[in-house]
Amino acid sequence: MCGRFGFTMPRKQAEEVFGLVHSDEFEPRPNIAPTTPVLGIVPSDEGLVGRLFLWGLVPSWSKDPKMGSRLINARGETVAEKASFRTAFKRRRCLVPATCFYEWRKEESGKQPYSFHLRDTQPFAMAGIWEFWEGHEGAFTSLAIITTEANELVADIHQRMPVILPPSEYTFWLNPASPAQSLQQLIKPYAGKDLAATPMD
Repeated sequence: MCGRFGFTMPRKQAEEVFGLVHSDEFEPRPNIAPTTPVLGIVPSDEGLVGRLFLWGLVPSWSKDPKMGSRLINARGETVAEKASFRTAFKRRRCLVPATCFYEWRKEESGKQPYSFHLRDTQPFAMAGIWEFWEGHEGAFTSLAIITTEANELVADIHQRMPVILPPSEYTFWLNPASPAQSLQQLIKPYAGKDLAATPMD
């Protein structure tokens, strides 16, 4: 799973790197927790834009907005079939920019956190899905990060990892017309050799 990640790039730089027309104001954070606002990249009539979403997907049909705390991740193997995720996967996909994600390994001294990041410290985009919810408590958008089985590096720490998309596939992932079968081929462990793991204090 992915239960914590960081995105420390300032807004203007993030807009440039990801080719955004504009984005909502956000605070760069090294440790982002579930149920808090996160930046998601979505297409618009103007081009790509950055919007704030609550991390933890609340399906539009849910009667309880607190449901999102249990749906921070969507397993790639079942995202197209699960009732909570399938409509968002079909129609509302997003990119979730990050500079790192964290996993913990059980050791004799306790749980040791590791930061997974690109060696050049540049940001990357995780595959996400999003939903709009409206009820007596108000209206908001929320997202979930899609996970897959771990690659060789991450597997030493944890059995799952977020789906990291190559920049060449951003447009295809975000296109609502992209067929589900082809999208499923993007849900796989990160194959790049530029991912590194750093133990945290």
